[in-house]
Amino acid sequence: MRRQILKFEDLLLRADDETLQNLLGSAVLRSLKLLDSSLTSPSRLREILLGLYSPESLLLNSSSRKQLLELLRPEKAKILALILDAPSNGDVFKALREVKIRKNSEQERALFDFFELSLPKPEVIDENPSTKISQPQYALFVHQRHAIHKVKQYLLQEPKRVLLHMPTGSGKTRTAMNVICDRLRFQEPTLIVWLAYSEELCEQAAAEFFKAWKYLGDRPINLYRFWGNHELELADVRDGIVVAGLSKLYSRAKRSIQFINQLGSRSSLVVIDEAHQAIAETYSLVLDSLVIPYERTALLGLTATPGRTWSDINADTKLAKFFGQNKVTLEIDDYSSPVEYLIAEQYLAKPLFKSLLYQSGWELSERDRALIQEELELPQHILNRLADDEQRNLRILLEAENLTYRHRRILVFAISVDHAKLLATVLKVRGLKANVITGSTTSSERDRLITEFKNNSPEPQILCNYGVLTTGFDAPQTGAAVIARPTSSLVLYSQMVGRVIRGVKAGGNATAEIVTVVDSGLPGFGSISEAFTNWEDVWRKD
Repeated sequence: MRRQILKFEDLLLRADDETLQNLLGSAVLRSLKLLDSSLTSPSRLREILLGLYSPESLLLNSSSRKQLLELLRPEKAKILALILDAPSNGDVFKALREVKIRKNSEQERALFDFFELSLPKPEVIDENPSTKISQPQYALFVHQRHAIHKVKQYLLQEPKRVLLHMPTGSGKTRTAMNVICDRLRFQEPTLIVWLAYSEELCEQAAAEFFKAWKYLGDRPINLYRFWGNHELELADVRDGIVVAGLSKLYSRAKRSIQFINQLGSRSSLVVIDEAHQAIAETYSLVLDSLVIPYERTALLGLTATPGRTWSDINADTKLAKFFGQNKVTLEIDDYSSPVEYLIAEQYLAKPLFKSLLYQSGWELSERDRALIQEELELPQHILNRLADDEQRNLRILLEAENLTYRHRRILVFAISVDHAKLLATVLKVRGLKANVITGSTTSSERDRLITEFKNNSPEPQILCNYGVLTTGFDAPQTGAAVIARPTSSLVLYSQMVGRVIRGVKAGGNATAEIVTVVDSGLPGFGSISEAFTNWEDVWRKD
């Protein structure tokens, strides 16, 4: 018979104010005290903690596990140390801190048995869909198919450069993946190089390619990652797709020109995501090195906005010339703008933009401005200051609450992991159904929260996140978003907006409400529709 050792709830009763503060975060407590000091009693904090995180997830996280095990009585700690085969060094609590609990290990099972908890269910990998299904699993709308046809024509004629310009939500990445899969099928062996400026965008591209090739591929093929900690040795790399971070590839090219020469000589197509930054000195050098020396290599740029800046006409003209002034956009009869067509035909929801103005009270330095211009992103120290601004957070929280009166499902895009946790915690304390998903959320927990968010319950739900729901997230009932994460990247902004502007024909809504926090003195965006046609004049051919 299974022996009960200790209930998890009994362990949590031993947590003092300091431990609870460490588990929830000091920023959360400060925000709670601003709203109502009675919310910070130990019993209420324990209730909040268990409302946000399951006992299983707290034990699986090494940081929170170490804090919780410190609460054991010495005799219980000795029993657990013996069960977990902790190193014998005289200090039982130090020994428990040093134990590493690996996933699906016997120690993990023993730890959960000790607290009378069930192990999380193992993750189930979806099988490939049946080949008997007649509907295509990676289908294109007619406007996407027309765009592909034009792109292919440009890639076959000099200078073999073209920019694919499609508004957010119209399927730009999916359209590009069809072009890539076509080339891989018809030019075997060959390499495709996909370039993006951030690790987040690189990972998104890799995931989308895996999805596309599963349905469109004709042979096993490798996807090579070359960003962050991923390295690439070219000796046997001759067929497949290389997804690379621009800065990493630039650094490698400076160390070895042979590396980029080998990569270019084996490639037939280079794709640059967020192509409006292609003329930045470092990036244009990488692109030219990969494309110019090789007659068969083509260049495809992807963007929701075909301009480098919002005001520098010279930079925008330079970008147009870089792509040979070849641009494919959606051309729809009887519509002056493809955005109007996509909304009218219910491929896109009608976006209702609202700006939440906030006076931060400080200005950017010249160094910060130069960094933003080059990297197209805000410096981390600025983001940290905004995330810690309590008055700004209160404005965001009140706006999110207000949206629950009009929408059943709301996304909040936070500045950081801790910022997402803070917002979700306070909203939950305020009586709302709110959860948090970040890159550190386990895949099983993420699946559970997303499934819950996508259900048909009438109760409003708010999902706060950082870095994981900007693409590939499909929740048709989502009707509103609060964009609290400032960015100078129109692509990133568009991806956040894109989570809620899916139209009825794409499984979404007729309208969507987007609230963007606009911080005084910082660059940002408020409407994607105006941006779509902002640079049209510089792309006109004489």
